[in-house]
Amino acid sequence: MSRLFVFRCRGFTKQSRRLGAAAAWSSASSSVKDQFRPSWLHNVRFKSASKYNDSSTMARRDCSRGFSSSTTSMTPLSHNDPICELASSSLRFGPSSTSEIGHDLKYMNAKRILLFVDPHVRTLEPFTNVMTSIEQHAPRGHHVDIYDEIRVEPNNVSFQHAIDYATNQTSLLGPYDAVIALGGGSTIDTAKVANLYACHPPPNDDFYDYVNPPLGKGLPVPGPLTPLIAIPTTAGTGSETTGVAIFDDKPTRSKTGIAHRRLKPTLGIVDPDNMRSMSASVARYSGMDVLCHALESYTAVPYGLRPGGRAASPILRPAYQGSNPISDIWSLHALRECVAYLPRMAQDPAGDGEARSKMCLAASAAGMGFGNAGVHLCHGMSYAVASQVNGGYWTEGYPKPISSSSGDDDDGHGLVAHGLSVAINAPSVFRFTGTPGQISDPFADEYSRDRHVECAMILADARMRRPNGASSAIHAPSEKAVRDQPGEALANELLEMMNLLKIPVGIRSLGYDESDVEELAKGTLPQHRVTKLSPRQPVELEELRGLFRDALDG
Repeated sequence: MSRLFVFRCRGFTKQSRRLGAAAAWSSASSSVKDQFRPSWLHNVRFKSASKYNDSSTMARRDCSRGFSSSTTSMTPLSHNDPICELASSSLRFGPSSTSEIGHDLKYMNAKRILLFVDPHVRTLEPFTNVMTSIEQHAPRGHHVDIYDEIRVEPNNVSFQHAIDYATNQTSLLGPYDAVIALGGGSTIDTAKVANLYACHPPPNDDFYDYVNPPLGKGLPVPGPLTPLIAIPTTAGTGSETTGVAIFDDKPTRSKTGIAHRRLKPTLGIVDPDNMRSMSASVARYSGMDVLCHALESYTAVPYGLRPGGRAASPILRPAYQGSNPISDIWSLHALRECVAYLPRMAQDPAGDGEARSKMCLAASAAGMGFGNAGVHLCHGMSYAVASQVNGGYWTEGYPKPISSSSGDDDDGHGLVAHGLSVAINAPSVFRFTGTPGQISDPFADEYSRDRHVECAMILADARMRRPNGASSAIHAPSEKAVRDQPGEALANELLEMMNLLKIPVGIRSLGYDESDVEELAKGTLPQHRVTKLSPRQPVELEELRGLFRDALDG
């Protein structure tokens, strides 16, 4: 029996009622045997693919006909952008691919090298492999500076410390020829930002010049950066493919970031061998981040309806463009791989080489998807959840800061792992975005419904294919039931996945309660870069209060 079915004196928990409701409405139309037909997912998948996933059909319907004579609650089409584009890092994938980095540096004639590395990773085999390859193959006379004062879930203080290091070294000895980032998303994001500020110091020496509005000015990056090679050691953020760097802003107790295509690494080296040392906790939370990247980018507002209109110049077009036929390919691939292999990798990160390989490539695929389409409310809400948590909560399996010279060792702040802060909001979010009839344009409403249906069915199909999947608390839903309640269906499938992976359900488990809802909502409201990509609008303070109240218990 599912862990979520916990009996109380006065009845079932909120989670169990929702899961039970899903089972009830799925079984109402037919027997369990009749519901699970090999063809039902196949039929829906091809129905959706023929309607939305073919790039020419998508562009023709979305931009020329589907939205041409109507509006949605998001923005009039006359102010929208009919163009989408793909920007991504070059990617190298395969076991032992880390050993080739020295050859890359030789090809680049890179003698002056700055290596960012997680302090824990510095004690492990991936660091040894990087240094060995550099020593064997990098140009003669090379020199490597090593910066390892990386903070898990970086903040403005830790970013500034890394910026100061890179800037000072550049001032003393000249610019670097190459930057390397070895670690998880925190390490790669730190390297991106330090590289940016060392290459292009803000005009007024203001850290917030490049930071996303409304907290910062959001100035575009004025020129090229030093080539950055990113080598991830977790299968989650996809930062090796994106032009985004996220941080906690301590003064405002909020989470924000810097986003520009020029932040993208020149090369991402995705080596499954580097993920062997992941703990089960890091594996499951980073894997849930992959899952939400895929779901959010695929269900985001279509690029033809993105608020803000067509950019005056291509360089000003936002990286997060809305769902589009190019990103869809990557997002759907990542989704299918993730639901199939995440449970296996979380169970045995070191031993299950196939699952590890599939998940680390899924993370990069999802990065290519959301790096161009964007994410929406799961991530938008996660920033407040992660930045406002008190010091009493620290995600199990994540290291506490190692003493450093950055002056930011122990600030009384807790830690909610990024993937946890995202996933814990997801059931509430997709109930909201997947409720039919809430988008005024009929075509846009049907577009959103179809995408939520497809995602729910992909999760349900993967669940039923797992060992003992047929004995799950929720049986395979019928297509009609999912189309009637796509948001509820997707939310329940996510709860089943979270239960399987032993992920906390509801932000109450992180120490939040009803008294925190207002501040959480206010902390999310400024995240326009992602909240405006929700397929259902408006998302203002009232809607955010409702989302967080629903997220308290999952």
